[in-house]
Amino acid sequence: MARADFAGRDVLVVGGGLTGRSVVAALVELGAKVTVTDGKPEALKEFGDLARPGLTAPPEGTDLVVTTPGWKPVSALHVAAAEAGIEVIGDVELAWRLSSGQTWLALTGTDGKTTTVSMLESILRAAGVKAVACGNIGLPVIDAIRAGYEVLAVELSSYQLHWQTSLAVDAAVVLNLAEDHIEWHGSFEEYASAKAKIYRGAKTRIYNADDEWSVQLASQGNRSSGIGFTVGEPGPNRFGVIDGWLVDDGTRLCPVDEVRPPGLHNVSNALAAAALARSYGVSPEAVREGFRTYQPQPHRVQLVGEIDGVRYVNDSKATNTHAAAGSLTAYEHVVWIAGGELHGADIDEFVASVAGRLRGVVLLGADQDVFAQALGRHAPEVPITRLDSRDDGVMTAVVRAARELARPGDVVLLAPAAKSHDMFTSYAHRGEMFTKAVQASV
Repeated sequence: MARADFAGRDVLVVGGGLTGRSVVAALVELGAKVTVTDGKPEALKEFGDLARPGLTAPPEGTDLVVTTPGWKPVSALHVAAAEAGIEVIGDVELAWRLSSGQTWLALTGTDGKTTTVSMLESILRAAGVKAVACGNIGLPVIDAIRAGYEVLAVELSSYQLHWQTSLAVDAAVVLNLAEDHIEWHGSFEEYASAKAKIYRGAKTRIYNADDEWSVQLASQGNRSSGIGFTVGEPGPNRFGVIDGWLVDDGTRLCPVDEVRPPGLHNVSNALAAAALARSYGVSPEAVREGFRTYQPQPHRVQLVGEIDGVRYVNDSKATNTHAAAGSLTAYEHVVWIAGGELHGADIDEFVASVAGRLRGVVLLGADQDVFAQALGRHAPEVPITRLDSRDDGVMTAVVRAARELARPGDVVLLAPAAKSHDMFTSYAHRGEMFTKAVQASV
């Protein structure tokens, strides 16, 4: 669709947050007739006459709805649009239709998205490419296009991918897939189906050979030209690890011990970033330089202090068992800080898999009973401290309890394996409170 095709169109934008503001600005610039709605009137203050708070159906004459990621497809407004035969697209689909020659290197997955896309951005910039990480990482894709970047390192959530219809990126990867966001999609099958959309039309399909869902989604449509990566020794024409080095078909890219944050799951993320960058033609030297200059995102296996020979690590972003397993298996002896909202997730297999590494466990949050029961079944010898407070200031008590359980050489690891909203505003807030409590104890 040409940019001129938006001139004069009646477009309803659903959502007045950061993404909605970017969409409105782009559409107004293109000459569209824009209406903006949101369930929260305060989110519409800056839109003036364009604002129509609380709509449950598109206004008469609307011929396109652009939705922002948080809105469920079962909302009354989206259902009404579908019943009226009005096309509904997401902000990334709009950005794709407005794209004009940019290279799209895109990734999705249950865990590791932001780490991988940030690694990719660092590699591309080390190669001298005018590139930016955008999408679910915070910068709307449409803003990256309007800013004139040549290469887009695009992080896509399942919410964003749900609304895709014509996206056909230059290279795509599904990092991994585990049960998550079922309440939004309705089922794991619908969640996986949304993730699979990243591969539709992609010129290069990259997949994680260590993750059965990544392999399965990449192979849909009888495609045989995919590029695989593994944290083990790879076969021909694959990315993997040989003699302590990340390699591309035998070509050395970077020593494993230079990958940050630590952990086998981040080696996997690094291989995915390298594969995406190499698909664009980046040299091995630039790949290594990109990893050298990469600054890890906060709350992701972040060392925040050391007290009496014990390291304290903040992995608050580990909001499900799949992510928590990655950081727990990075260390030999762990005092594990866990708990929060599980939303019905089964943790038995996960707890059994990490039980041998646990020096002790500190539990907090809404579903700590579920954690305690699983630990009783699979790690009965491991001491557990339970904290009943629902105040976010409980982190001071958490750190105090962890100190009593830890020995020199251990790691006290905040990797909750659960959502944060029972006690904190976000995983970042949870991580910040933990960091402050550690630093106050030094």
